[in-house]
Amino acid sequence: MKAKGSNAERELVSMLWGSNFAAIRAAGSGVQKFYSPDVLASNGSKVLAIECKSTKSKYQYFEPQQVDELKKFSEIFKAEPWLAVKFSTEWKFFKIEDLEKTEKAHVATRESEKARVLLDLFSAKPLP
Repeated sequence: MKAKGSNAERELVSMLWGSNFAAIRAAGSGVQKFYSPDVLASNGSKVLAIECKSTKSKYQYFEPQQVDELKKFSEIFKAEPWLAVKFSTEWKFFKIEDLEKTEKAHVATRESEKARVLLDLFSAKPLP
């Protein structure tokens, strides 16, 4: 299970480098005393803090604490918080407010109209 997540994070870092972003993976991000996102990236004008997941399902759940910590980290780091999900072979990117909320989790859905793809995410135009 850990290998699948680590491999997805490495793939995302590679994709970011290919999109003119410098990116690093924060190894062990889920086990440190202090929260850090899975991936940090910047193109010099935009800084991204990204929490990553990989699933074969149509849905991916994020714990509220994890989402809150991403939001807090991003505020301090002056970064845009993003949630990235690799649904089988397809990457989708979500802003926190675009996730569906349940009593126990934030839910990213593969078919969500609010999901963004890599080109949308890193375009120079502001996102709606």
